[in-house]
Amino acid sequence: MKDKKMSIRISEDDLNIVHYKAEQAKLTLTEYVTQRILGKQIFVIDGLDEVIRQQKAIGKNINRLTVLSNMGKISSVNLERLTEEYAELNCTLTEMLDRKRWSA
Repeated sequence: MKDKKMSIRISEDDLNIVHYKAEQAKLTLTEYVTQRILGKQIFVIDGLDEVIRQQKAIGKNINRLTVLSNMGKISSVNLERLTEEYAELNCTLTEMLDRKRWSA
């Protein structure tokens, strides 16, 4: 429970930077400052939203195939292309994380 208030003095330029970094991390100012003060690393990975969107699309396709199979409308499916796309996404994600890890 957040029931304590903390006040600090900070220059306007520094405050603008902190606000910008919190916004980039998609965190509130309180969340951002608290995590940084406690020594937690915050990673912002450009392009991650697109990878997640693609993974969700693959998941939806798998769900559709499962429903069709359970309805008895299909009995077998060639998942080779789906497996390849998923593997490519995982490679992309790994590369993104590695680049961020070594640049931080």
